[in-house]
Amino acid sequence: MNHASTHQTTDITQVLGENASRVEAMLDRLLPDGGGPEKPLLDAMRYACLNGGKRLRPYLTVATARLFGVSEEQAFRAAAAVEMLHCYSLVHDDLPAMDDDELRRGRPTCHIAFDEATAILAGDALLTLAFDILADPATHDDAAVRIELVRGLTEAAGAHGMVAGQMIDLAVEHRQVDVATVERLQALKTGALITYSAEAGAILGEADPDARESILAYGRDVGFAFQIVDDLLDEEGDEAAMGKAVGKDAAAGKATLVGVLGKDAARQKADRLAERAVESLEAFGDSAGALRDVARFVVTRRT
Repeated sequence: MNHASTHQTTDITQVLGENASRVEAMLDRLLPDGGGPEKPLLDAMRYACLNGGKRLRPYLTVATARLFGVSEEQAFRAAAAVEMLHCYSLVHDDLPAMDDDELRRGRPTCHIAFDEATAILAGDALLTLAFDILADPATHDDAAVRIELVRGLTEAAGAHGMVAGQMIDLAVEHRQVDVATVERLQALKTGALITYSAEAGAILGEADPDARESILAYGRDVGFAFQIVDDLLDEEGDEAAMGKAVGKDAAAGKATLVGVLGKDAARQKADRLAERAVESLEAFGDSAGALRDVARFVVTRRT
């Protein structure tokens, strides 16, 4: 990357941090809190969500929403819903029956901090709360827009999206796979929610079909590039910086593009995807600068 790209990455890192603080405040506001017999559940939900992180997915929602003139309140509500669903997926992915991880964002995973049953229920509750938030008139006053938000997230998260990707991930462990299988796995497991994160802003802003298609193309490429770099960082990254164990993919026999293509070819593909994502935003001119910066950040990040 040239000097300009490095400068942009530094800027976007700061912007992501500022946005993450605002997302965290919205999550704190929307997450339930209280006592009684259900207190461990409510505490686990908050533990799973209020734990830092880049908050890349909600940033994509907010940045795209701004592109289409959406109010900050509506944008951050939708962004919080996206992040709740993402956090639910992490809680469940970390379980012993799935990836069996003990560290997430530098802290014990939810099932370690609480217990497996509470972690499962916390994930269930975060999943359903995400849809509750999107269906609330406070997120948009037009019921048709709210339905479209909900419909889009069900597709991205369910049996034709993220959950399907997780199933494929488990099914192909320790097996020889081709590039097409890995690309489909990653498009579903990681890419679908990242694509929706960007699309949600366009749905909120009632973007025209051409603009929405450009955002979808952007989101797909950013999501794919993000996962490739995630796999590279699993091999090359520092555990302290990453806040989670590294080197687990190869040990677990996970199917990754890095494993199929090799590190150099995988990194080149990620770079090409990021540039193609930037090209998808051409029609938006300078107003899409924040989204361009994200695409470049995704392939230069170190955590």
